[in-house]
Amino acid sequence: MRFQTVHTPTSLTEGPISQALISFALPLLLGNLFQQLYNTADSLIVGNFLGSEALAAVSSSGNLIFLMVGLVNGVSMGAGVVIARYFGAKDYDRMQKTIHTLLAFGLVAGALLTVVGVALSPVMLRLMDTPETVLPDSISYFRTYFTGSLAFVLYNICMGILQAVGDSRHPLQYLIISSLVNVVLDLLFVGVFHMGVWSAAAATAISQLVSMALCLLRLMRSERAYRVSLRKIRFDRRALLEILQNGLPAGLQNSIISIGNVVVQSNINQFGAAAMAGCGAHSRIEGFGFLPVTCFTMALTTFVSQNLGAGRRSRIGQSVRAALKIYFVWWLFVLAFTFLLGEPVLRLITGSSDARIISNAMLYLKISVPIIPPMAVLVILRNMLQGIRHTVEPLLASALELIGKVIFAVWLVPVWGYRAVCFCEPTTWVICFVFILLAVWRCRSDLQDACPPDKAPA
Repeated sequence: MRFQTVHTPTSLTEGPISQALISFALPLLLGNLFQQLYNTADSLIVGNFLGSEALAAVSSSGNLIFLMVGLVNGVSMGAGVVIARYFGAKDYDRMQKTIHTLLAFGLVAGALLTVVGVALSPVMLRLMDTPETVLPDSISYFRTYFTGSLAFVLYNICMGILQAVGDSRHPLQYLIISSLVNVVLDLLFVGVFHMGVWSAAAATAISQLVSMALCLLRLMRSERAYRVSLRKIRFDRRALLEILQNGLPAGLQNSIISIGNVVVQSNINQFGAAAMAGCGAHSRIEGFGFLPVTCFTMALTTFVSQNLGAGRRSRIGQSVRAALKIYFVWWLFVLAFTFLLGEPVLRLITGSSDARIISNAMLYLKISVPIIPPMAVLVILRNMLQGIRHTVEPLLASALELIGKVIFAVWLVPVWGYRAVCFCEPTTWVICFVFILLAVWRCRSDLQDACPPDKAPA
């Protein structure tokens, strides 16, 4: 079956740039907002019903989970770039082969991640110096979470396919449903049945399974060029090579970043459960501050790839400037919110009156939030480069970030203590921000060659 004549309204290659970027990113923003809300609900419910040590077990989960799934998610993101490029070029035959090869990759990766995650969680948690008082809950939480690996791998892949073809509305709907399912199950499992920390992970796994099923059904029932057929799920050699060529650098970048985050988490764990819970609470609020960066980065990757495939390359630089302007306005709001309302909100989401937890979280927030703009520029430019197939520079920036975090862990944290942990990420953001600016400047001629001005029609 051929799709050369298919027309779709989800193309990002035409029309006003800011309007296209905002209309595509807004559903992503709302979806990620719901995701942050149910992550916060995990902390709120566990903290209120199970106590601060259980809260520490859940709060420290993000970095290790990102380490385990970062490579797979990076490969999926790289595949999304390939799909979006074929979609922009209207090469629907190659797009079909890429989509079904990616799903085959997801089935294999999800199964392997389940085995590795369940088997290695205790080892990884001990290497991270998780306190003995928190360790049993942490092990049960992670093992339960990773039994749902296949669901969240396939969900991320299916969501990435929809976003690659410009559909951010349906992923929003499915994420809202998933978030509500997660919160309801958290309340039932933890609040009503008192099933323990592992049940919070079970609630997350079940909600991911629901959203994966909804996303996959949408793709299977679609009449558009990106329709999925279960019978076509198999590896195509050329498509697999393209996915790995574009996705492995992104996957390695994710892995390097997550290793650095695990190094930071290991430092936090050395200061005990109060520091773990405080940093976990900080990450919930900081996560809201990062939302537009995350969403505009996802939107920008699709936007850049579609326009590259369509030959509308002059739109790429304009989209980067539009995303940065919009985010700066949001950052001013987050900055004011942090210093005016940060402490009472922290007390609310942790369900704790422990002054150590609140002070640890506030110190981290007051140091990191003012330094968010360099991080935003770093992430947006890094993904812009990936979208136009400049993958080495973002990978080097991530390696530099890891080196900075290791330096903090080995030399500065033993001397300055917890305060050095708080300065670690903001400092590495600034260093990598300078590096990525220099990298973009150095390869400006390549970028001009890759993005020549569109010729006006005769």
